[in-house]
Amino acid sequence: MPDTMTSRQRILAAMRREKLDRVPVSPFGLGHLDPNSEIAAELIERTDPFLGAHAGDSALLGSEPDLTVTDDGLRRLTVFHTPKGDLRTVFTRTEVTGYTTEFLCKSYADIEALMSMPWRPASVDAELFLQRKAEVGEQGLVLAGIPDGILWPMDVLSPEDACLLWAEAPGLMREMVAEGHRRIMDFVERACPAGVDGFRIVGGEYATEMLGPKAFQALVTPFDTELVALIHRFGGIAYYHNHGDVSRYLEMLADLGIDFLDPLEVPPYGDVDLGDAIRRIGERVCLVGGLDDMEVIETRPTEEVKALGRQALSKAGSRGFVLGGTASGTYTEIGARNFIALVDVAREFGSG
Repeated sequence: MPDTMTSRQRILAAMRREKLDRVPVSPFGLGHLDPNSEIAAELIERTDPFLGAHAGDSALLGSEPDLTVTDDGLRRLTVFHTPKGDLRTVFTRTEVTGYTTEFLCKSYADIEALMSMPWRPASVDAELFLQRKAEVGEQGLVLAGIPDGILWPMDVLSPEDACLLWAEAPGLMREMVAEGHRRIMDFVERACPAGVDGFRIVGGEYATEMLGPKAFQALVTPFDTELVALIHRFGGIAYYHNHGDVSRYLEMLADLGIDFLDPLEVPPYGDVDLGDAIRRIGERVCLVGGLDDMEVIETRPTEEVKALGRQALSKAGSRGFVLGGTASGTYTEIGARNFIALVDVAREFGSG
């Protein structure tokens, strides 16, 4: 049957667990596609994408932080100038991705230096968001990316040091999270009235993947619940990104009050059973995902991708589910073609 809803209508209907013409098929972002290319335009037109947009400065860094950046295209060195001495971090790129090769904080003294740095509230530029939203129109849902409070310590410390900080100095960890949360709340409280009406929240996965349930309850639950409530107070959408083995956290994630949860990674890449997840929290959260961008959509033959899509839909059903990937940001035209092919699968499945 032909589609009878726009992509935006379809995504919002899925969020509300309403009946729709077909399940949305939603890549997150455009991966490695040239945003001005024909394939990017075709992907936006034929699928139901979630698309990111800037809405201002980094909420955590704030406006005009005192730092120096040197970037040769392959290696970016950033030096933070604090009242207690300079701190440095290095980010290295490859053809496919990028990663931190030297973390900003290597000791408790470095954490204290970072927290001593003067902070000015981040500037909000809602025009960037509104412009992107106008460009996309009914062809997708636009979201501004923001961190949550736990992302601050987990971003500036190595994974090992972050775990040790939680084990050895949980009070200091919570102090960092609380300060990061304060900065993010300040940003959102100014961005929403300016017209930013959708946010993609990133950070909780550091607790679920590295620190455990007690850390999630201490460092994520109280802060992110408040953040989501603020977004909803302004009528906005709270979309939550959380990689990894999340099966034992599903109720905790739903308790945050979020509208969407991605990427729901199934075995062997994660531990989520889509049918089980729908039964447990599907009445409270729209679940997004079920397929892996890098290991499935980008690398498998189209017919195999479509078969896996059918399998995902048979488990998840047609209410409160969006068929998507893992938001890896690494897919190419191959992945884009397979996302487009999945729309035929969603039409076969219909409204369930």
